[in-house]
Amino acid sequence: MPRWQDLIRTIPDFPTPGVRFRDIMPMLADAEAFVASIDAIADPWRGTVLDAVIGVESRGFILGAALARALGTGFAPVRKAGKLPGQTLMLDYSLEYSHGQLEIHADALHPGARVILVDDVLATGGTLVAALQLAQRQGAEVIGASVLFELDEFRGRDYWHRHTGLPLLIATDG
Repeated sequence: MPRWQDLIRTIPDFPTPGVRFRDIMPMLADAEAFVASIDAIADPWRGTVLDAVIGVESRGFILGAALARALGTGFAPVRKAGKLPGQTLMLDYSLEYSHGQLEIHADALHPGARVILVDDVLATGGTLVAALQLAQRQGAEVIGASVLFELDEFRGRDYWHRHTGLPLLIATDG
């Protein structure tokens, strides 16, 4: 197992009882591990023509900005409702322990933009599919998504494939 994976810790009962939160902050604090984790999610996309990486709130911002830099593309954040200034597009979605809303700037992507999505973890897949739908509302072509790891018990990979048919690259699979 790559060293960066060893630095992801599990915190039980956060943010609610029964949830096992995966904390990537120790991995981010280690420069070598952080670079290796970004390489792991970037390598499958190298050579792919892309216009932007979309990072999903909130840890996806950190990974997404670094991934965009590694791939030489732009970056667009998808945030929780009410966090972006200016005109936004919003979408309601469900996740493993609650319901939420996501937004993207209405002018974040141009029609036909080729984009990938990135987040740290895949649980139910609801947040990632919601981010995809926001990008598609702007006329972007979503090529696929990358995450560091999956919480297998929530079957997010199955949900993603049923709803999108697009590639989903999980760094811990390789």
